[in-house]
Parts: sequence; C-alpha cells; structure tokens
Amino acid sequence: MAELMVRDGTWTFDGEVIRIVPGSERGVHKLRQYLGEFTVPLAAVAKIAYEPARKGGRLRLRLRDGADPLLQATGGSLPDDASPYQLAVDPGRVDVAEYFVDAVRQALTLEQIPDGPTDRYLLPGPPVPLTAAGVDGIATFDGERVHLEWRWNTSETKRQWGPRDFTLTGLEAVEWQAPSGLESGYLRFRLYGAAEQPAPDRDPNSLELWGFKKESGTTALLAAAVAVRLPHPSAGLPQARTAGTLAAATATGAPAALAAAAGNAPAGNAPAEKATASGATASGAADDHDALLRRLRELGELRRDGILTEEEFTATKAAVLSRFHAAG
Repeated sequence: MAELMVRDGTWTFDGEVIRIVPGSERGVHKLRQYLGEFTVPLAAVAKIAYEPARKGGRLRLRLRDGADPLLQATGGSLPDDASPYQLAVDPGRVDVAEYFVDAVRQALTLEQIPDGPTDRYLLPGPPVPLTAAGVDGIATFDGERVHLEWRWNTSETKRQWGPRDFTLTGLEAVEWQAPSGLESGYLRFRLYGAAEQPAPDRDPNSLELWGFKKESGTTALLAAAVAVRLPHPSAGLPQARTAGTLAAATATGAPAALAAAAGNAPAGNAPAEKATASGATASGAADDHDALLRRLRELGELRRDGILTEEEFTATKAAVLSRFHAAG
C-alpha cells in the first residue's frame, strides 16, 4: 500500500483503488471539501505524474475520458485548485509522492489498463439529494427531478417562466461552465429539441454563475449528479425522441409546445409521416400506421408516469390523430 498524507489532503493506493480525502484546512477549495472522500478505481486511471516545483510540487491524476461524470459535466473547465485530481505536495514529502506515482504506474502496467476513453462511467458521481445556488436562482435534484427556484434578482425574462421542473427523460444533457473574467458561467439543463441557447441571464433553463466560490462549486456537483444518470456520451448524441421532446415541452408548461412537438418531430429522427406523391405506397402507409401507434403508446406512457397531465395527454393525442388523418 502507498499513502501520501500532506496538508492539502491524503491519497491512498491499495493496488485496486485510489482513495482521495481532501484536506480540511482553510486553503483547500470548497468544491473538494463538498465532494469529500471518494475512491477512484484503477480502471478509470489514464496517467499519473508528479510535477516538481521550487517548494514541493504537485501530484496530478488524469482519468480516462468518460470515466468521471464530474469531469464530463464540467468539460475540463474546473480551476486547478478546485480539481480533486490534483494534490499540492509539501517539500518534505517529495520522496513519498514519487513512490506513490511509481506504485500506481506499475499497477497500470501489470493490469494492462488502457488510457483511452471508456464507454461507461466508472465513478458513481456525487450522492443525492443536492441543492446548489447560483447568482439568480437555486437548483435542487433528488435523483429523478431537477427543480429551479428564482431569486429576487433574476431577470424579468426568466421570472416570467416561474419555477421550473425537469425530469431526466426530458433532458438531453446538462452543461456547466465556470465564469471567466467578465463572462458569466452557467449551469444549464438542455432539453430535447431546444436548439436556441440564450445567454445565462435570459435562459429559463439555466442558473447564472459569477466567480467560483461556494455557490459555483456546488453547482458543479449537481451537474455531475445529473450527468451520471443520463445516457453516457459514448452512445452519441441522443436522438430527439417524441417522448423526450414532449417531456421537455411539459417542463415549459406550454400546451401549444406539446401540440407542436407531437406533430413536428425533427427530420431524420422519426419515421416519415407523410409520403411524397411519387412514393405513396402500401409500405409507406404501413410505416405511417406504425408511427402513429408508437406515438400513441409513448403518450400513454408519459401520462402513466405523471409527466403529462390528463388535459395535456388529451390535447396532444388529438394533435397526433389530426396530423395522421391529414396525411392520409
């Protein structure tokens, strides 16, 4: 076993996992302290290195792409002092740090761990429920649903939408960006079918972030907790499914958007519902019928799961049937 214990924290390696415990001193970034103790399986590690400096140095752990939902959600924009995968090494512990690096590297070689991307998350992500505050609102996540409440200082554009609720089935992705200079950061929940991405202060699906202090750190953890429950990015960008689009429209509280979603699935992501004059065949009619049945079945599932109200289900079902009869 190899163990490196310094003021910045403690890393322990037992041959299978690296246990990371942040330091509790004032200089340790709040994000690392909120994340707390966690373990990294050897299979998630790509590389490890010790970087010497004038006084001590720094231990850096690089994970395989796609292994950690926190790194995935934050897109590599975490400041160095907020990264849980860096450790400031005290001058008197340099030899121990170098031994620690050698132990991990030897295990990576013996176990023949590849350093390429993974097709699934190898870390579980932060535990839920979580609450995180931005400049203009507060987000909560219970493992299934995201809720946004606006502060008094939010923009009129966002306030008009009222409190927001998103289910995982309605989310295509979660995005987190640290503020940079005078540029605001954001925690954004991207819905299926939402092509336009307004600025964070006008986007009703985002919290605006300033600076990188207590609030911004917890928003990064919430983003990771959501990301680990969405499809892994190795599966490619999720196709805009009817169910996902309807759930996204439900989050906006706009019945008109529901009807539009029911009848205007993006081209290439759903079976064609109207054959051209030159291609109207018996096969095309069968495809239309199958598409209708699929949509009605998806609508029923959304109503059963409580995503659609009875009124929304009735209105959207009528829109689907109307479009089908018009195509015929």
